[in-house]
Amino acid sequence: MLVDLSGTHVLVTGASRGIGAAIARRLGASGARVAVHYRGNRDAAEALATEIGHGAVAFGADLASSAAAAALWTDVEAEFGTLDALVNNAGIAIESPLASATDDWLAHWNQTMAVNLTATGLLSRAAIAHFQTRGGGRIVNIASRAAFRGDQPDYLAYAASKAGVVALTRSIARGFGKAGIKAFTLAPGFTRTEMAQAFIDQYGEDYATSDIALDRLTEPGDIAPTVAFLLSGLADHATGSTIDLNAASYVH
Repeated sequence: MLVDLSGTHVLVTGASRGIGAAIARRLGASGARVAVHYRGNRDAAEALATEIGHGAVAFGADLASSAAAAALWTDVEAEFGTLDALVNNAGIAIESPLASATDDWLAHWNQTMAVNLTATGLLSRAAIAHFQTRGGGRIVNIASRAAFRGDQPDYLAYAASKAGVVALTRSIARGFGKAGIKAFTLAPGFTRTEMAQAFIDQYGEDYATSDIALDRLTEPGDIAPTVAFLLSGLADHATGSTIDLNAASYVH
């Protein structure tokens, strides 16, 4: 099945590496013009935009800042004119033991929520307002299996933030479907990315693969095709749903 996104404009956050980069590549290969968001790695983002082609442009923003998150949408809209879809992929996972000093633990909690949930909410809010003027649009939010089965004690904030993303996405789907806005959640498990590597280094790859049903760890390229499919319009009646992409390590 050919997924053709020619003529569509998509913002992908956290697109300079990992899952986000794989998504951006897949959308570009399907014909979309992609806004490649990055936090600090400008060179990688600009190289990816050049690789993707179709007028892709790199945009920098630190999503831990609410002001920067809001400005990101404004900047992309000013450059692209219109947007058809938003992929909220950017996320962080900070190891934060319960035995840490309260101020340190709270700082990690707040930073995780700012990037994983607040920025997702702000960008979704901006997207909804924009899509309402255009007769609709699509949002794909990258959550995690941790939203459903929980995570290790050192990553409570990560799991909680991703659970919030699921509730946010469902609320968007239910509240704005009549305006033509569709919203979907993807819930990956362990995926071989730089962000996950610290966890793998700590607990071991055997631990990461011990409860999956397949013979290898999920790669970013295993996530990206589903995003392209959801943005194609071929699955709009799945709006509000969560798609598990975790090699059967958690299926709900």
